[in-house]
Amino acid sequence: MKKSADKRADLRGEVCPYTFVKSKLAIEPMESGQVLEITLDHEPAVENVPRSMENEGHKVLEVSQQEKNEWKIIIEKK
Repeated sequence: MKKSADKRADLRGEVCPYTFVKSKLAIEPMESGQVLEITLDHEPAVENVPRSMENEGHKVLEVSQQEKNEWKIIIEKK
């Protein structure tokens, strides 16, 4: 069963490094085990944000392309 997101961050229109900075700011106040759903449209961030989140110790649950230039990243806070 997939967990639903506890919080969403719409980062469409943002570019690196702001995509990671804003993702980090979004996940910081969350409790361990909660899930953050990030929507973005900056292709380099599709690799950079999950890698950076894993480096911070969080778990990447899903990275999926929604539309031609839109991706969804699901992160579980550790």
